[in-house]
Amino acid sequence: MSELHTRLSGVLVHPTSFPSPYGIGDLGKGAYEFIDFLKTSGQNLWQVLPLGPTGFGDSPYQSFSAFAGQTLLISPDDLMKLELIKEEDLADMPEWDPKKVDYGAVQTFKNELFRKAFHTFHHTPNKFLLEAFDDFCSENKFWLNDYALFMACKDAHESKCWLDWEDEMVDPTPAERLAFEKEHKDEIKYYKFVQFLFFREWNALKEYANESDVAIIGDIPFFVSLDSADVWANKDLFQLDTKGHPTHVAGVPPDYFSATGQLWGNPLYDWKKHKEDGYSWWISRIRMQMKLTDYLRIDHFRGFEAYWSVPAGEETAVNGTWKKGPGESLFLAIQKELGEELSIWAEDLGVITPEVEWLRDMFHFPGMKILQFAFQGLDESAYHPHNLTTTNCICYTGTHDNDTTTGWYQLLPEPQKDKIRRYCNCDGGIISLDFIRMCMASVAKYAIFPIQDLFCQGSECRMNTPGSAMENWTYRFESSELTSERTDWLKSTSQLFGRGRSNA
Repeated sequence: MSELHTRLSGVLVHPTSFPSPYGIGDLGKGAYEFIDFLKTSGQNLWQVLPLGPTGFGDSPYQSFSAFAGQTLLISPDDLMKLELIKEEDLADMPEWDPKKVDYGAVQTFKNELFRKAFHTFHHTPNKFLLEAFDDFCSENKFWLNDYALFMACKDAHESKCWLDWEDEMVDPTPAERLAFEKEHKDEIKYYKFVQFLFFREWNALKEYANESDVAIIGDIPFFVSLDSADVWANKDLFQLDTKGHPTHVAGVPPDYFSATGQLWGNPLYDWKKHKEDGYSWWISRIRMQMKLTDYLRIDHFRGFEAYWSVPAGEETAVNGTWKKGPGESLFLAIQKELGEELSIWAEDLGVITPEVEWLRDMFHFPGMKILQFAFQGLDESAYHPHNLTTTNCICYTGTHDNDTTTGWYQLLPEPQKDKIRRYCNCDGGIISLDFIRMCMASVAKYAIFPIQDLFCQGSECRMNTPGSAMENWTYRFESSELTSERTDWLKSTSQLFGRGRSNA
């Protein structure tokens, strides 16, 4: 892609939210139309949430793999173009809610299509497609073999967590693994096949975005899910007992989002083991993600300096303790392998210490400034735009974990609303657009806002509520909402504050 300007702006929206006739946003027409919208609106950035396959709760931050892709994003239209399915295969498609994802129904519908496509793939005359699949499997075998085997094992055990498997596959010997691979070779190949489809579509979309001067900001969780191929295949890299159960789990202490902290439950890394092998797993993870995106936001960045360790079995995160993370040694190892300039963004929210700031600044990683946090009270805040002391940061109206700016504002006490109105010199009628404007006007190099704020949507359109296990990650929008009025407003606002394209 061509060189971008120094002051950039863009939109946070996960692909699952895109318009699509198939129950969930995907990498088809709706995604390309969104890229066109960004280009026409003078925007250079598109931020996504983690792209991995999700399990219980549908959270992109709890994935079956740190390397695999979310196959629900595969477009049936692309499968038809490849002649892997036919239009009549869509005849019994359910009626979908265009504003909300029903993950259970979508999984049933799409997995049936994928199985049909896999069956057709066995007999396809398309030699180029067959060769591309073989190349994909060869290039990605360092993670793909474990992942496909892991998912086939889950299928053989009624989708249970690997700790609940009732045979030798919990911790297989090479001979036991080989025997399972032979018995389930078709199922293992199926999981490689759908990953091939995902990455084929994603890479094409990324190329289109980059050709449109749109850079993609990826996102990875700091921790990985216990029920993942990563933990199952690399038990020595995590704090587990002899049976594979975590001895301590991840979370954060009480903060803005929760009075009892957040008990995530993820297994903790055995950083000594990671350091002994030169952080090879982390290097592979970062290398893989940087091929998929242009920037990479790392969630819970403070965990690299110190992480909250909660004894397994605790009901809340209150009784945890801080433990030292790998610090600069990890990033020095990554730099040695991937180059000096790491296009990493640090999610540095929550309990941040001078040591965390030092680590962030040592590698010149931009940190996050959330405008909603600036006006949570009546006191001065480091998040107020007039208090930003560096351009090397990202100014957000809010994130996927915040309420929409409109919904958040409506719930504030009147004194805080009054301060916001006076600060923005507005009447509060279109507060989310006022926040986007304030975000654009800040000294921050990067300005990002959730698409819900561009649409002035309320709390019913919130993407995620931390601490709540229900009704998250389901938000969708319709193509009719990408209006010319929004395009014109966004284009003129970004130009006014020196962001985006000089020729837009």
